Amino acid sequence: MHDLILLGGGLANSLIALRLRALRPQLRLLLVEGGPVLGARHTWSFFDTDVSPEQRGWLEPLIVHRWPGYSVRFPGKERRLGTPYQSVTSERLHQVVTAALPPDAVRLNAEAVRSAPDRVVLRSGETLPARAVIDGRGPEPSPALVLAWQKFVGRKLRLAQPHRLSEPVIMDATVPQIDGYRFVYLLPLDERRVLVEDTYYADGPALDAAVLRARIDAYALSRGWRVEAVEQEEEGVLPIALGGDMARFWAGATTARSGLRAGLFHPTTGYSLPDAAAMAERIAAASDLSTDALLALTREHALAAWRARRFYRLLNRLLFRAADPQLRWRVLERFYRLPQPLVERFYAGRTTARDAARILVGKPPVPVRRALAYLWEGSVKADG
Repeated sequence: MHDLILLGGGLANSLIALRLRALRPQLRLLLVEGGPVLGARHTWSFFDTDVSPEQRGWLEPLIVHRWPGYSVRFPGKERRLGTPYQSVTSERLHQVVTAALPPDAVRLNAEAVRSAPDRVVLRSGETLPARAVIDGRGPEPSPALVLAWQKFVGRKLRLAQPHRLSEPVIMDATVPQIDGYRFVYLLPLDERRVLVEDTYYADGPALDAAVLRARIDAYALSRGWRVEAVEQEEEGVLPIALGGDMARFWAGATTARSGLRAGLFHPTTGYSLPDAAAMAERIAAASDLSTDALLALTREHALAAWRARRFYRLLNRLLFRAADPQLRWRVLERFYRLPQPLVERFYAGRTTARDAARILVGKPPVPVRRALAYLWEGSVKADG
């Protein structure tokens, strides 16, 4: 009998496992993942200001790449910001977590077909009993949430010559605008290796990976890069929240949830690592890890985060509903003219009332009448 089963070996449950192992090593944990590795194939990035100094300390072993700043590019506008930025890879996540946990505390290639508050049933028919279960198997569709999408394909390229990037470009929106707001995301991994992601803020979740691969190839060619090899590829379709009812999203839940399955992500950027770190700390510090207590804790945490982030969902409605798809880049270009501390608080999910006013005042890059209609929509429809 395990004290706790963490169902799903993605970022959120992996961080929970690390914190519990570090702070409560006596617990009998089991991390169950349906695939062959933890974290699948993914790169998670975050700013120094997204996490607390304490969180930054225990996340340190997971960090593979770090840079002192980053830049953004828009038609006629380029800006560098001096906020330190770092990345965690799924390879490092797998390495660190499997080294920290006992060998029998990680089950790979173990696909779950059913879960309950006190057990997990695998496709093989095996039943894994536990005193509690946390389900972190990724997003689950729900009519309770109104969503748009951030979707991407990323390719780690090894080039024949140096790429001459010293820091990340987290948005290069000088590219043709297709399928909503499109930008290319660049992470320089070493002198000749670079992660290139073709990314879209789009109304629909459909992802044609072959088309995006071809656009990445064209982008590399446009920069004069000759590709020697594609070392790895990743893709994702991440939710962007426009509205909804988080209490209804959680209605009927019988087990605790984590990560995207709990509705924990930045509504506008889709970043999930800061939320995953915060949840891991709360669970590791909890005095009661019973089924009922963990369900109450994770539900309350998710609902509090949702309530605190209503402003971001309002902005998303302006971006996705009021702005013309081909001109959405103007909303982001205007945002990146604001002071760096405001930008940092925005990414960290700590936008103040004064920040919100600063973001909204002035001539909006969307039609005023349309903007007012969607501001009104959020005030009269459920968005709790």
